Amino acid sequence: MSHKNSGNVDRRLLVAAHRAMAAYDLLAEYPGRLLAEVENLHEPARGEGNGIANLCHMPWVSIDNDDSLDLDQLSVAEAQKDGHVRIMVAVADVDALVHKGSWLDRFAETNTTSVYTAAGNFPMLPNKLSTNLTSLNEGEDRLAIVIEMLVDAQGDIRDSGIFRAMVRNKAKLAYGSVSDWLDGKADIPEKLQGAPDLADQVKLQDKVAAAMKALRHSRGALSLETAETRAVFKKGLLDDLKPSMNNRAEDLIEDLMVAANGVVARFLEHKGFPSLRRVLRSPERWSRIVSLAAEYHVRLPNVPDGKALELFLAKRRKASPDTFSDLSVSIVKLLGRGEYVLEVPGENVGGHFGLAVNDYSHATAPNRRFPDLVAHRLIKAALAGEKSPYASKELEIIAAHCTEQEHNATKVERQVSKSAAALLLEKRVGEVFDGIVTAASSKGTWVRISDPMAEGKLLSGHDGIDVGDHVRVRLDKIKVDGGFIDFRRVF
Repeated sequence: MSHKNSGNVDRRLLVAAHRAMAAYDLLAEYPGRLLAEVENLHEPARGEGNGIANLCHMPWVSIDNDDSLDLDQLSVAEAQKDGHVRIMVAVADVDALVHKGSWLDRFAETNTTSVYTAAGNFPMLPNKLSTNLTSLNEGEDRLAIVIEMLVDAQGDIRDSGIFRAMVRNKAKLAYGSVSDWLDGKADIPEKLQGAPDLADQVKLQDKVAAAMKALRHSRGALSLETAETRAVFKKGLLDDLKPSMNNRAEDLIEDLMVAANGVVARFLEHKGFPSLRRVLRSPERWSRIVSLAAEYHVRLPNVPDGKALELFLAKRRKASPDTFSDLSVSIVKLLGRGEYVLEVPGENVGGHFGLAVNDYSHATAPNRRFPDLVAHRLIKAALAGEKSPYASKELEIIAAHCTEQEHNATKVERQVSKSAAALLLEKRVGEVFDGIVTAASSKGTWVRISDPMAEGKLLSGHDGIDVGDHVRVRLDKIKVDGGFIDFRRVF
C-alpha cells in the first residue's frame, strides 16, 4: 500500500480514506510499473563539475515537523561585512531521479500532491524516494537547487541568484523545540548544543525572516492564525483531534520560503521562460469581510485593500488573542482559494493577495508538490541555456490540473478529518456545542466546533447567519464512513 498510517488506525477510518481518494480522482496505490521503476533506484543523485558547487561544508539545517521524513529544504545564513545577510535555501533536486515522462513522473503529475489524512499519508512519491533518496536527510550528501538571497536590515532582497550544488544537512531540527528555544521558553535543542555555528546561524535566520515578515506585512500581507487539526493516537487508537497552531519556527521557514519562491518566479521571467505562478486573487467576498470588520466598529474600504485588512487583523490579534483564530478562519474562507496559473514573459497574471507579493511560484517542496518539480525542470533548463522542457500550452493544462487536484486533496483531508471526528463523537449525539459558521451558501451552511475540532453541516436554523457568526448547535447525527456530522441550531 502506498500510504503510511499511524498505528492501528480504526479500519473504518482507513476505508473512509481510500473511498475519499477514489471519489476525488486521487490514486491511493502506486501502479506496478512505477514500483518496478523504483526498484532500479539504489542511490541518491550526485553531481560534480558542470556548474555544480560543493557546499557540503556549510552549516545547513532543516526545520520541520517532529515526525517529518520528507525533507525538501535546508537553509543557512551568513552575516556580511556591510550589514546585509546572505540567506541560502537548498531545495532537494528531485528531478535528478524523477525524470520527465517516467512512471514516477506520470503518477506525480496525476495526483500532483501528497495527501495527509488522519488515517495516514498518501505520498506523491514513494517513501524510498521522498523520505530517503530525494530527501535532504541529516548527515547525507544530496544534490540540490540553491536559491541565494542578499537581504538588508529592513528585510528587502537586494540581490539574488539560483545555482546547483551538493549540500549536507548538519542537523534535523523540529519546529516545536526550535520555537520554544527562540522564544526563551526552553533550553537550546539538543542537536544545537555544542554547535555554536549552527545555533548562531539559526538565530540569524530568525532575525532575517522576522524582518522579511515585517516588510511584507507593511505592504499588506495578512496576519492570519488558522488551526489545522492533528490526529492524536494513544496505543494505536484515535484519541483526539487537536488544533495545531503556527509557531515562531514555522513562521521562520514560511518567510524564507515565500522569499525563495519569489526569487524563482523572477528568475524564470528574467530568463524568458514561462512558469507556473501561485495566485490568490482579490477576495471573493470582500463585502462580507467589510461587514465582519464593522461588527468590531472598524470601517474597511469598499474595494479590497490588503493594508487596511492587515491593520484590522493586527488590532484584533492584540485585543483578543484567544478568539483571533476564529476570526482568521472566517477571513480565510472569505478570501477564497489560491490557484496555479501560467505566466509567460511580458504578461502579468496577478499576485498573491494574502502574502502581498506580485511574483510568486511554488518551488520549495518538490517531494510533495508537482508544480515545484516542474519549476525545477524549468530552472535547470534555464541554467543550462536550454529551451523550456514544457510548452506554454502544456504548462497551462498542468496549472489547471494541479489546482483541481489540490482542491480535491483538501476535500479528502477534510472528509477523513470529519470521519475521525465522527469516531470521536459517536457517543455524544444530542450534546450541545458552541460553534462558528465557516461556510454559508446555496450549497449549505457549515459550523466548526472546537472540542474536538470538527466541522459539520447545519441542518436547520441557518437563515440569517453568515461566515464568522457564532452559534450554539446540537449534534443531530453522524456517519463515520461518509464523514457526515450534522448539527441543528439551538436558540
